[in-house]
Amino acid sequence: MVRRSVVHSSRRSGVVTRRSVVLGIAAVGGFLATDLGAVLYARGPLGSRSRLTPQAFVDAFHKVAGVHRGYRLNHAKGVVVSGFFESNGAGSEMTRAAVFQAGRTPLVGRFSVPGGNPMVADTVDAPRGLGLAIGYPGGAQWRTAMLNLPVFQDNSVQGFYDRLLASRPVPDTGKPDPTAMAGFLAAHPETVNAMTAIKRQPLTSGFADSTFRGLNTFYFVNANGDRTPVRWSLSPMREVRPPDETSSNPNRLFDSVVRDIRTEPLRWRLLVTIGEPEDDVRDATIAWPADRHTIDTGTVVLDSIETESAGNARDVNFDPMVLPDGIEPSEDPLLPARSAVYATSFRRRAGVAGEAPQVEVGEVAQ
Repeated sequence: MVRRSVVHSSRRSGVVTRRSVVLGIAAVGGFLATDLGAVLYARGPLGSRSRLTPQAFVDAFHKVAGVHRGYRLNHAKGVVVSGFFESNGAGSEMTRAAVFQAGRTPLVGRFSVPGGNPMVADTVDAPRGLGLAIGYPGGAQWRTAMLNLPVFQDNSVQGFYDRLLASRPVPDTGKPDPTAMAGFLAAHPETVNAMTAIKRQPLTSGFADSTFRGLNTFYFVNANGDRTPVRWSLSPMREVRPPDETSSNPNRLFDSVVRDIRTEPLRWRLLVTIGEPEDDVRDATIAWPADRHTIDTGTVVLDSIETESAGNARDVNFDPMVLPDGIEPSEDPLLPARSAVYATSFRRRAGVAGEAPQVEVGEVAQ
């Protein structure tokens, strides 16, 4: 039976569940999202009312990482993958979304590392991202942008913006100003707690043996209209290994996953964790207790990898608010903010040739 939660969402204003118009294994078009919350209001650090717009985030990313035409504002360095989700049908009691009916659904995706600089060198402790767009051409699509972190660093739009600016490298050292970062952390204890949890997580060798999490909470809605708060994650099916601390290869993570997929498809279990009434659905900096009920809904398989280029997942906007019928956003304030900024980023890079891709799959030696 479906475990029904008494957590109910309040009436959402301006939140739109949007359908994708694109998905193909051979060719994938871009999704031009509507700005949700075109003006994002957040309380400033001194209690004054301040305005945060998508353009403010564009400017902040450019201050931190510079301007790189044709690239994403964040997670600029990446490589394209494709494959499928093999659902075992176990999630269909909780959601009427077609993707969770038993069967196979094609997908495209993108491995990435955070930051707006596409030339950044890979490091063993850098967060790793995986965006997926799951669905059939012309049909409803589910998009998710995941990280290999146990929690997110921020629980508010203002907090994310402030942390972004505090991380701006100082020219003399190439690292953030310690005074600015200390001031930010003093004002954001939730980020301090989140970073402590992140540092406790053991490092793994690369993308292939990383656990990826959606981090934000969503609702699964079944055929009867029952709404269940959930968080999802991908658990690797290959052996988890420690990182190679000796490598100086600036593309170590990407070169490794290219070789991995060339050798055999990579697989993850798609796990859905069910929230209880006491679990906070608005705060992604707080992990839900480990004893929460989790359902194994099937297997994500990645069996192809290629360089980013026009017509593949380079042009996909992995907006977490692109959801099929049967999945709805929670009240987490970061969700509409992410959607708005993702849309602005997509419009800025759409149709721009930009610089050459930083990860050339064909140049990776066997």
